[in-house]
Amino acid sequence: MNETLTLSAVAAAALLTLAPKVVRRLQLSMAKHPSLTGHSRMAQRVARLLPGYAYDAERFFGCDDAPAEVQAQRRQGFAALAQRLGEQHARSIAWTDALRPGLSDLQFTSQYRVPFQFSPYLRQRIKLGNVGVATQGVTLTDLDGQVYDDLTGSYGVNLFGHDVYKRLIAQGSALVADYGPVLGTLHPCVAGNVEKLQRLSGLDEVSFHMSGTEAVMQAVRLARYHTKKRHLVRFCGAYHGWWEDVQPGPGNPLPPRETYTLRDQDDRSIEVLRTRNDIACVLINPLQALHPNRAAPGDSSLVDSSRRAHFDRAATTAWLKKVRQVCTERGIVLIFDEVFMGFRLGRGGAQEYFGVQADMVTYGKTLGGGLPVGVVCGRRELMRRFNDAHPADICFARGTFNAHPYVMASMAAFLDYLDTPEAEAMYARFDTVQDARAARLNERLEVAGLPVRVANMTSVWTVYYTQPSRYNWMLQFYLRDQGLLLSWVGTGRLIFNLATTDEDFERIASRFVAACQAMQADGWWWQAPGQSDKGIRRGILRELIAHWRKR
Repeated sequence: MNETLTLSAVAAAALLTLAPKVVRRLQLSMAKHPSLTGHSRMAQRVARLLPGYAYDAERFFGCDDAPAEVQAQRRQGFAALAQRLGEQHARSIAWTDALRPGLSDLQFTSQYRVPFQFSPYLRQRIKLGNVGVATQGVTLTDLDGQVYDDLTGSYGVNLFGHDVYKRLIAQGSALVADYGPVLGTLHPCVAGNVEKLQRLSGLDEVSFHMSGTEAVMQAVRLARYHTKKRHLVRFCGAYHGWWEDVQPGPGNPLPPRETYTLRDQDDRSIEVLRTRNDIACVLINPLQALHPNRAAPGDSSLVDSSRRAHFDRAATTAWLKKVRQVCTERGIVLIFDEVFMGFRLGRGGAQEYFGVQADMVTYGKTLGGGLPVGVVCGRRELMRRFNDAHPADICFARGTFNAHPYVMASMAAFLDYLDTPEAEAMYARFDTVQDARAARLNERLEVAGLPVRVANMTSVWTVYYTQPSRYNWMLQFYLRDQGLLLSWVGTGRLIFNLATTDEDFERIASRFVAACQAMQADGWWWQAPGQSDKGIRRGILRELIAHWRKR
């Protein structure tokens, strides 16, 4: 009897000991996003099982079971579009085709412009050039002399317009012309850059790096070094560079072992931050407020019309304040990753825009004045890379090209430009102007009866679709035909710069509407009665299973 009581007491004690761990584990599971983007290991397993297959001509034009006359309409429109694009920039296409076998970057972007089932057939018939020889204002000119309205944004660099950055780089180059590309010894302009970055970020110290990805890596390393904790928290869909710890799921050879991918703008995530003791830092990408809990909207994943976007500044502000409070309470380092959005939300970035002070901020892209750069700004105690009491206890980080003179001088010119009346005038009404333009374009699309809408977070726009379709990704090619240049992710990103005048925008909007009308006229948005996004996804799943069984 006594032995039984003793065993029961031991079991009860063990349960009491384990109970908090079980509760924390359940809290973590509930806070993770239920999709594959919230479960990196499962996403990688699924990616390995995903069978590769390609549509033939019949399936390419009729995968939605459109009637024969609609498929014929699509074939005719597709052939005419391919011919126009081929004639418009034949030299640019030839140059790109010649370069592609030797440049793996071009091979990758060409492969993933559209959903993989359509890619082989399309790549054989629609060719695009990827070369420019001149820019002016908001336009880019290719080898054939074709002038495009540039909505690529140079991956976020181009905030003030091409002409400004060409001028800033020229000014920077002139400043260090007598010095040359000396590495290690600092040019005097570095001091001014540090002082201005301290003022803009509201933080104590600065370190320079060679890219935005590298800056985020160092910020996370420093957070782990000082907190003595290993895990980081990122939010579903957010992009923080291409290194293992912050890129979960497909596209990463190694699953992040010390990363929690949680639901964005969800109190369950706050509870995880409040109760766990293993979290070193939280990463915030402000751009994610445009499409919370959704991955970056590239056209290669545009298999239906479920893409949605909407920016709610008040809701994002309230969320970030909650995150700031719990990070302060728990000694978690709050990192704002402003590599993409830095200075697009204002001179003080997301911290100023949302009224939330981070512990560390990473910058890149436009801060280099057009040249590649990464920057970490942080509180003094977090930026320290060594321990006086233990000389071998260091957080090493250096780079051959850190603080490169030409980059630093270009940055100095950019930071000086931020203080000019010209830049201040551009910033003054930026939010209001962008929101009004997006609303105006949406009104035109609605009046024209087109199943397309746009959403924006200041100067970064995305396109979404209002009726189920498997062919929305075709719009990027009709936009190119109308003279609008997008990056390889297609309609997921339209990036405007502050130099875009009302006249420029009206031209861009008219071209956008014309592209949509041409695509509609060619039959790509035909819709079967009762068709739904869920039905499209189920059909694709059946396809995948059938091809997997064949393998």
